[in-house]
Amino acid sequence: MPTDAEILIVDEHEDTLYALESALAPLGRRLGRATSGDQALKRALRGQVGLLLLDAHLPGDDDLGVVRCLRRLEQTQHIPVVLLTGFGPDRELTAAAFGLGVADLVRKPVDPWALRTKVRYLYDAHQRHLAQRDEIRDLRARLTATTPTPPAPAPPPAPACTAPPPSPPPPSAPPPPSSPSAPSPPPAPAPTAARLPAQRHPRATTTARDVPRT
Repeated sequence: MPTDAEILIVDEHEDTLYALESALAPLGRRLGRATSGDQALKRALRGQVGLLLLDAHLPGDDDLGVVRCLRRLEQTQHIPVVLLTGFGPDRELTAAAFGLGVADLVRKPVDPWALRTKVRYLYDAHQRHLAQRDEIRDLRARLTATTPTPPAPAPPPAPACTAPPPSPPPPSAPPPPSSPSAPSPPPAPAPTAARLPAQRHPRATTTARDVPRT
């Protein structure tokens, strides 16, 4: 937002515009004028409006149509709006206006000193807000430019491919219970060779009777 942002006065009556300009001239701010809601929106979209002094009952528009349009757009939703009304207190209008973020409501005829005080405060506060926003944006941009980008973390190592452990063998079925039976006979002894008595060979004996005579 430039520092020479204007205070835009919106009213369909020329004499009212002149009176309001005279009341705000001592502020030393640039003043602009519009006679319809469409003109006010076009001026606001150009980015040169620092405060909007808006008649609540413009011909051809609903009471808060301009304010609703301003609040829908990002570039105009924070512009302070002072609503001018020439009628008696209207609770519904007041509640709806503050619900849309209107800064204040002023009844006609206005007190020039009170109007200047309110407009000066709202205008200066909005300019300080914009200056702080721009400063924070610049600081963030510088911080982003000077901060090195950290390296991307290394991917985790792939798990080792190992064969799954063998599954335990299924439990074996218990042996069937043995049925009672007769005791088995003792084993037969191994056969052994029969031991024969040694035969005694008769000694050859000769006698005189057995020798033939010559």
